[in-house]
Amino acid sequence: MVAIRKKKDDEGRMSVLDHLRELRRRLLLVMVIVALGAVIGWVLYDQILTIIKDPYCNVPFQHRLGATNQSRSQCNLIFRGPLDGFTVRLKVSVVAGAIITAPLWLYQLWAFVTPGLRKNERRWTIGFVLTSTVLFAAGMALAYLTLSKGLDVLITSAGHGVQASLDVNYYITFVILMLVIFGASFELPLLIVMLNLVRILPFSVLKRSQRLGIFLIFVFAAIATPSTDPFTMTAMAVPMCVLFEAAVLFAFFNDRRRARRALAEEQVELPDDVISKVDPIPEPLPARTPTPASTWTDDLP
Repeated sequence: MVAIRKKKDDEGRMSVLDHLRELRRRLLLVMVIVALGAVIGWVLYDQILTIIKDPYCNVPFQHRLGATNQSRSQCNLIFRGPLDGFTVRLKVSVVAGAIITAPLWLYQLWAFVTPGLRKNERRWTIGFVLTSTVLFAAGMALAYLTLSKGLDVLITSAGHGVQASLDVNYYITFVILMLVIFGASFELPLLIVMLNLVRILPFSVLKRSQRLGIFLIFVFAAIATPSTDPFTMTAMAVPMCVLFEAAVLFAFFNDRRRARRALAEEQVELPDDVISKVDPIPEPLPARTPTPASTWTDDLP
């Protein structure tokens, strides 16, 4: 018996069951990709742990347990449970694998969305993957740079005569949360740009809600940052506001370009926030041809 292959819909339309099967397949691929990346993270665990510990090692040695004037580089972390060492290594390996393989699993997530988009919108796949990866990496880099100052503020606030003996599990969880939250928050402009490109979020809506958006960014930064110190909150909120304004500026130019194209094709009218093109010197009217006198008839008696 020959199996009949189902013809693929050119417009990407699928039933609910087909969507669920496709989602399951994509999620399995994402899990396999992250698992392979976790193997790389497991092998490079010692180097990754050294990088993660560096912000704590930059805290003044007077506030680190075991560090003295003769051994200022002493910044060991501790764990108490017999399984803590293994679980910490596993956690670091999985997170590192997800970061290393981010372009691959981001492509899988985008490939699940693309069947519902138009053909011209599917061309954004490479740009979406590259931009999201760069923004996420930039957010994590900023988080890593602010970790030293944030830890310094948190640990030294305990006062003199108090030293920190950090648990490796809690410390790594804290660092991972900082990196992930900063990286995810930097995806905000990409989300705004994508919604504008698919005509869901026009510039007119963004213009009216700019002040509210900036206020919500600061509220989000105050709630999302695990350190809760004002320095880290400001370090997250200010770049997010800059990226938000850049996304709004992109929406302005994109909507204006779209309106001009639509006007040229006589498809839609210009929006209210776009200036119409008016010729300041109107063209002269065509000259009227005078009626010859011979065509007049005298009907008077």
